Amino acid sequence: MTPALSVRDLTVRFPLAARRRAPRRVVHAATDVSFDLHAGRVLALVGESGCGKSVLASALLRLLPGNAVVTGSAVLAGSPPVDVLTADERVVGRQVRGRRLALVPQSAATSLTPVRTARSQLEEAVCELAPGTDPRARADELAERVGLAPRDLDLFPHELSGGMAQRVVVALALAGGPAVVLADEPTAGLDRPLANRTLQLLREVADAGCAVLLITHDLGGLLRAPEVADDLAVMYASRLMETGPAAAVLAAPAHDYTRDLLGALPAGGLVPIPGHPPELTDLPAGCAYHARRPDAGRCDGGALHTAALHTGGVRSARCRPLAVALC
Repeated sequence: MTPALSVRDLTVRFPLAARRRAPRRVVHAATDVSFDLHAGRVLALVGESGCGKSVLASALLRLLPGNAVVTGSAVLAGSPPVDVLTADERVVGRQVRGRRLALVPQSAATSLTPVRTARSQLEEAVCELAPGTDPRARADELAERVGLAPRDLDLFPHELSGGMAQRVVVALALAGGPAVVLADEPTAGLDRPLANRTLQLLREVADAGCAVLLITHDLGGLLRAPEVADDLAVMYASRLMETGPAAAVLAAPAHDYTRDLLGALPAGGLVPIPGHPPELTDLPAGCAYHARRPDAGRCDGGALHTAALHTGGVRSARCRPLAVALC
């Protein structure tokens, strides 16, 4: 099956201004990241803060600062296919962003204009992204799709509950009928019931035919709602450490970092990960996590080794005993 979005070797660098009598430094924000998003599936991207997850979403939407150096490819399927990393900005702005590739932002409260009703903002998005459509009827349809009553759209943002505001921004993301939805930390700052409802809403978006990239640090939420994510990718210090079907990765992590993330959760015993993530300007030549956990013993820091699962699907990880761990 052709992926809705195929990302290959995506690398993002931020050169820093030179300091007097100091070598010029570069932030390694993302390094050789590859993954596929498929219609009807949710890929959850997890990892500690500062590992590069949100940079990926910004790179795919072409929203990085002007000093970013981006290489690799990110091809959106369709007629015609578009490499969003290299396409002309006018093409991305007029044909891709919001229409074929949409964002659910991290903070619903700060993403909505406070002096306008939710309806006026949603209808404006419909007029811009789906011209020729009755904006009021389409807004009502989108509201019902995300679990809101149409009358809720007549409220101002400060009159919406946190859950209602979150559903409004999801409706805004769906206004242009995108094939791919990027959800950047959509549960950040939410209480547990609201976070669970947000995850379930994104599951429903995928079930309706979208390909969803769920960027989150809430690995515990995925454990509590295993039906949300179909696939899981674990990121550390700008690189993917492990990928595969979510159930398989959570049940038997192949990489030490994935294992330690699970161990730090209440269900895993609340064992803190020792040390700190490295500065992205000073990454070791070998495995960045091995430098933090030299006693772990399973990391090798090389290319992602791939193995097929007996139950179907593919897993990959940067560790030595991959065949034993996965098959």
